[in-house]
Amino acid sequence: MRSFFVYILANRSRGLYIGVTNDIVRRLAQHRNATTGHSARYRCSRLVFVESTPDARAAIAREKQLKNWRREKKIALIQATNPGWDDLSPES
Repeated sequence: MRSFFVYILANRSRGLYIGVTNDIVRRLAQHRNATTGHSARYRCSRLVFVESTPDARAAIAREKQLKNWRREKKIALIQATNPGWDDLSPES
C-alpha cells in the first residue's frame, strides 16, 4: 500500500516550507542537496512535522489547507506534536 506524506520543514530561524511527497526520504535528500529554490535559499532542511495518508488527493488537499493557514496556526500545529522542533527525519 502506497503512502503520501504532507510535511513541514524549518530552518534555524523557524522559516517554514510545506510540501507533499510519496517518498519522504528521497524528498528530504532533494531539499538538503538543493542548490536553487526555496529550500536552498532559506536553508529549510529540518523535518519538524509529518503526516501520512494512503490517499494522494487527501495529501494534496491537506497541503493546500496548511499553506492557507496563518503562521501562528502552523506553529501551533508543530508545537503540539514536536514542541522542541526536533528533526524528525529517519536518518537523524
